[in-house]
Amino acid sequence: MTPGELRDFCLSFNAAVEDFPFGPEVSVFKVLGKMFALSFLDGDPLTVNLKCDPDDAIRLRGDHPGLIVPGWHMNKRHWNTVTVDGGLPDRLVRELVEDSYDLVVAGLPRADRLRLDRP
Repeated sequence: MTPGELRDFCLSFNAAVEDFPFGPEVSVFKVLGKMFALSFLDGDPLTVNLKCDPDDAIRLRGDHPGLIVPGWHMNKRHWNTVTVDGGLPDRLVRELVEDSYDLVVAGLPRADRLRLDRP
């Protein structure tokens, strides 16, 4: 997955936007003001921080050592840093991004979730 493909995928979700609160080099992807992904898209290797269920986070780190690690500068219980350099299948990376988005949406107030469900 290339940086452009990662950006496009993150922005493909309903109400997703890209923001730069930490400077122009760090892309923060949000839904209704809540972050679901953070990436230095020019990084080598390309990585993305993603929200994750705590039990899944531990399992994923064990299943993919060195490629999925505790979230850099994030709450280590709820965030993973995922290396997107071809070592993981693109399908898995997409699933992890989607899971992160879904977790953030699930934590939004009911009225916001209902607003997202409207076409």
